[in-house]
Amino acid sequence: MLPSDEVEVLYQDTREFDNKIIHIRILSVPESEKFPEGVKYGLHYGRKGGDDPIVRYDNHHGVHERHEGDTVEEIPFPGVETLLRRFQDEVETHR
Repeated sequence: MLPSDEVEVLYQDTREFDNKIIHIRILSVPESEKFPEGVKYGLHYGRKGGDDPIVRYDNHHGVHERHEGDTVEEIPFPGVETLLRRFQDEVETHR
């Protein structure tokens, strides 16, 4: 766990609608072997109370991943802004 003074919340938002939830959290963290880009993120769209996401992007384990249902795939990291746009486009597709 990183000391809180080394972590900055760049963006955080949660929205609920139609029994669905969107939760976005993007943190600036010290560059490290686990987070070489200096960013930690979770972009989640799913059903309230559901186990599997409809779509989720994260790097919580130090690997950039895309989750859809119970499927997980490793992805290249295109940068935060590009990934956020991709996530928003996918949310619109699934709505």
